[in-house]
Amino acid sequence: MFSPKLLLCLFCLRVISHEDPFSLRIRYKESFGMKTKDIAFDPDVIFLVSSASEGQEYIKSHEEITIVVALSGNTSAEQSEQSISTGQSHTLLATTSEIFRSCPQFRILVIGKTGVGKSSLINHVFGVDTMSVAHDKSGEASIDDEFVSSQNDRFVLHDSKGFEPGEQDNLKIVRDFIGRRSAMPDLKDQLHVVLLCFEIPRAGGRLLETGTEEFLESKRDGTLGKVPVIVVLTKYDMLIERMERNLDEASLDELSDEEIEELVKNKAEAELRDTCIGPLEELAGSDIPHATISTAKGYTETLTDLIQITESCVNEHLVPEAAVMTSIAQRMHPGLKTEALINVGKQKYWKALASCPKFKNYQIQDCLRVLHTDIVDVWNFRDPHHHLHSQEFRELMMNMVDKIQAGSTVDPTKTLTFGLSMVGTIAGIVSALAAPAAPIVLPIAVGAVLVVWVHEVYKMSHVVLQRFMAYIMHLTLVLQTLFIVSESRELTRRAIKLAVNSYLASPISGEVLNKIQDYDKQLTILERADSDTLDKIEEMMQFYKIDAAQISNLQANTSHVDLSSDEPW
Repeated sequence: MFSPKLLLCLFCLRVISHEDPFSLRIRYKESFGMKTKDIAFDPDVIFLVSSASEGQEYIKSHEEITIVVALSGNTSAEQSEQSISTGQSHTLLATTSEIFRSCPQFRILVIGKTGVGKSSLINHVFGVDTMSVAHDKSGEASIDDEFVSSQNDRFVLHDSKGFEPGEQDNLKIVRDFIGRRSAMPDLKDQLHVVLLCFEIPRAGGRLLETGTEEFLESKRDGTLGKVPVIVVLTKYDMLIERMERNLDEASLDELSDEEIEELVKNKAEAELRDTCIGPLEELAGSDIPHATISTAKGYTETLTDLIQITESCVNEHLVPEAAVMTSIAQRMHPGLKTEALINVGKQKYWKALASCPKFKNYQIQDCLRVLHTDIVDVWNFRDPHHHLHSQEFRELMMNMVDKIQAGSTVDPTKTLTFGLSMVGTIAGIVSALAAPAAPIVLPIAVGAVLVVWVHEVYKMSHVVLQRFMAYIMHLTLVLQTLFIVSESRELTRRAIKLAVNSYLASPISGEVLNKIQDYDKQLTILERADSDTLDKIEEMMQFYKIDAAQISNLQANTSHVDLSSDEPW
């Protein structure tokens, strides 16, 4: 019907508001003459996506064409505030939009010599394929240069080559840079963390040079201010390999593979204590945060440990928005995504779902829109076509909540073992993605008539509370499934559909509904629900979140799959 290579650019030459109808009419030729087709846009989605990404383009995929809407003027969250101050009609504003206004990116300084593994660390933690690092361009880049990847625009990197012996100038440059950034009034311009990277030395090797010692002393005496400094010991896999080579094979005959692995780890930890941790703590204090990492396959837990330490340090020393952005920017630790989502939900909309004054006089679909935006923004997928913000995906989620009716879907006397059920769910997706690219048929049709109840005005009721809780949980768990499968790659509609199908087919979706219904039955007086509804949502989120050990297990039991093929909704 349309050329698969057709790209349309649409320039908005008039002012549009959230309530305006907005569509693009295309005329095209078929065998029996000219035809027309109207492609509808949702202005609310355009405003929300533009506000979240701070971009000036909105991209919509329709069948075999890509439409780019070029935006100009005020499409940010400020527009909503202006409409409030003038008394005009306005839409609900997502909590993440407010967070992104004060802190749109996680700002990080990485210090380390060439070859220590900084680029690989950044690429793995933030889910980007390539990231230029300043020290690889000797004489061209400075510590003030900002490096941002189009594959993840929620972090900005500054780089320093480290403190070579006799190079006092670089130590001064780093100190001055940290001081200048710390003095900036806006959170978005301040440094949020410094990662000081070293390659683990061989036994007898020296970890700290003179410049590094002086830098750590500056941190200890308070000269560097409150910005967290975390020591990162890289290439842990090479230490493990050295320990394995040095084992006395004669003493291993009666040991199992697990016992040998434990022995190797113990020897590695002992050497780390002697060559790295001991000298570090002697100089910088026992409370200096540090992490031992490797970006080699099989060492995922070391990276998730680093992310968790980073988030904890930022949360302790800076404002909460910076800690939330730590979790949003990273793409290694789904458990921290869940924690960040709980924190975002607590700020505004989740804490009073049963009697939310902010939802008064709004249609339920508008209320669900801000819940949806918060959840999708926290997961921070590589989604350049905004599939997860699209009207099609939001309708899919609303229809999912509508189609899952009351009634027991799993045995309520049995509690599922989440790790095992999730492994099965992910394995099912991998199998489907590896199969021939037959179109994926969703059990809930996209583009069908939207359920009637979403057009109703929000009101207190048991049904509304159940649906809101179900929407939050189902969307979160669909995205958690997608997070593991996508491995930070660009999303396709096919991958999203498979994640939805697999989640609905798994016992998890039924158990989630049962938990919500059992909770609702205990609410004899709905007005009291707000006192513990947030606690119930958090309890369920914590139960179903995936920790670092489960991530390693899932990655060991699943294969890398091709997500490049796509198809219409």
